[in-house]
Amino acid sequence: MSSAVIAIAADHAGFGLKQELCALLTDRGFEVLDLGTDGLESVDYPDFADKMAQAINQGHAGRGVLVCGSGIGIGIAANRFPGIRAATCTDATMARLARAHNDANVISLGSRIIGFETARDCVLTFLATPFDGGERHQRRIDKLG
Repeated sequence: MSSAVIAIAADHAGFGLKQELCALLTDRGFEVLDLGTDGLESVDYPDFADKMAQAINQGHAGRGVLVCGSGIGIGIAANRFPGIRAATCTDATMARLARAHNDANVISLGSRIIGFETARDCVLTFLATPFDGGERHQRRIDKLG
């Protein structure tokens, strides 16, 4: 798996925030796999969650960032796939706990809920936080399938 690659995808509502996050991640030295969308024309968020899940499950990226209007729909869509643990986060504490306790490999953000500064904090915290491991956390993750 290419853990250094961060895949990012969004629907039309998340397009602007996705573009800003792509620039941030590139500036921070991450390799970014941009899975679209590429504009403001209305698209269906499950299609982009599918692309994200496939990129991670096929080893093209180690972690992912998803963006839609609320962050909820695209996160739900991603979680349909085995091996994907997408966490919708609205602040850096949620992002840290998603990684530390749940070993989330995808963060989902709502462009109509949070602004760029909060999204930046969420994404950078998510990417910097390791999984705590330990029997109790791993036991719970194993039950997810």
